[in-house]
Amino acid sequence: MIDQSFKPFLNTGKLVPEADGLRTIISQIQEENKPLIQELNTQVQTYDSARLLVEKITQDQIDPTTIINVPFQTDFGRHISFGKRVYVNMDVFMTDLGGITIEDDVLIAPRAKILTVNHPLKPSDRHKLELKSVTLKRNCWIGADATIMPGVTVGENAVVAAGALVTKDVPDNTLVAGIPARVIKQL
Repeated sequence: MIDQSFKPFLNTGKLVPEADGLRTIISQIQEENKPLIQELNTQVQTYDSARLLVEKITQDQIDPTTIINVPFQTDFGRHISFGKRVYVNMDVFMTDLGGITIEDDVLIAPRAKILTVNHPLKPSDRHKLELKSVTLKRNCWIGADATIMPGVTVGENAVVAAGALVTKDVPDNTLVAGIPARVIKQL
């Protein structure tokens, strides 16, 4: 669930300034979650104990059918939403400040990266944040080492091949591959 104070910045092109009350909130939440993320990744975890720790990090209930393998990394934690029967493999990294929605039956392979934060190219704005949400639609599969860039929606039943760099929306029922990713075939 996205905190309401972030809504004006999400997918609008409006930049979060470097010196801003919102940046203070971001830092506080990151500090609160650091010990939880460290515990998640440095202690032996069962599927249940990992899920419960991720629930503390996200402050959102996660269906018991969802499996999150460790290590699992996030830079913020409060803007990730997991559906049912989601499988997150090892070494997945999520920058979720802009919001990540993972619908039911999604598979995320090892070392995948899901990014929702960017910085402007203009040097004077470089330290500001641009937030764009990512949505992984029902039954999509994100391959190993794939990177999903800010603002992307991966369509229902779509497959992102291993190592792909996804910079644009992925249509439903397609396979994308490459850098940048492009549609290889219809499924």
